[in-house]
Amino acid sequence: MGSLAGWIATEFCQRRGAKDKLDGTMGTEVVLILLALFAVALVAGAFGSLAGLGGGMVIVPVLTIFFGVSIHYAIGASVVSVIATSSGAAATYIKANLTNLKVGLFLEMATTLGALTGAFVGSYLAGPFLFLIFGLVLGFSSFAMWQKRNQELPENVHPDTWSRQLHLADKYYDSVLQREVPYEVQGTRPALGLMYIAGIVSGLLGIGSGALKVLAMDLTMKLPIKVSSATSNFMIGVTAVASAGIYLARGYINPYLAAPVALGVLFGSVIGTHLLMVLKGQVIRWLFIGLLVVLSVQMLLKAVGIFN
Repeated sequence: MGSLAGWIATEFCQRRGAKDKLDGTMGTEVVLILLALFAVALVAGAFGSLAGLGGGMVIVPVLTIFFGVSIHYAIGASVVSVIATSSGAAATYIKANLTNLKVGLFLEMATTLGALTGAFVGSYLAGPFLFLIFGLVLGFSSFAMWQKRNQELPENVHPDTWSRQLHLADKYYDSVLQREVPYEVQGTRPALGLMYIAGIVSGLLGIGSGALKVLAMDLTMKLPIKVSSATSNFMIGVTAVASAGIYLARGYINPYLAAPVALGVLFGSVIGTHLLMVLKGQVIRWLFIGLLVVLSVQMLLKAVGIFN
């Protein structure tokens, strides 16, 4: 499977040559690998939209570790999948008033600038270094989520000057708690700095940096976890678009790899949005703590050459 995935990444992009090879056993293997990519992306899209992490959090390590795809091609496919996740989830979350558009647009200024920075330097970095960065990001995300594993709604929120002037406070109806949940916003200045870093990570790794976005809004701005997730889903698409053009120009977005991934993530994100509506915040945290820990260990092992 790994050799076939590598073949798709390097040879299948040559469209005329690919037509001559899609027969017999090779044609069957190509169909099977595309179906496998779609299935993986379906799960990634559901998880990504559920916690606002973006499908790339699952797509990049799965493509590189289990399918043997080059890290740069995996990132290219992931950038497309992140846009699909955002497109599939954003409309539902906005309609339910879970997405705080004011917060998202305010923070996206720093995130987009960071994404352009990361995408520009990303293709010049070696694969093992990217694996190391990715593993550390995943590990930090899991630890930060574990610290607030049992919290449903934020406490002791103190709105700052920018928050009051921009009227960032809002409310939403929680179907699980069966009541309207009003909330305030704090820490707008440090959140901007964290969002610039999140944008750089997105441009480098193609993961949408949803984990860092959710953490910044959850820990720094003290938004409810569902609002952080929904707002992150809105933002990750904008961030990914900012870096997609650079990866496309450098030939790292292979349509034969990105297409099944994007379709799977799009359908999966629809499933994830419905799950978020009926699950408690604690369940979402615990679900991703386990997932992030496993992926973090795998990517760190890949960085040192143990898991190839």
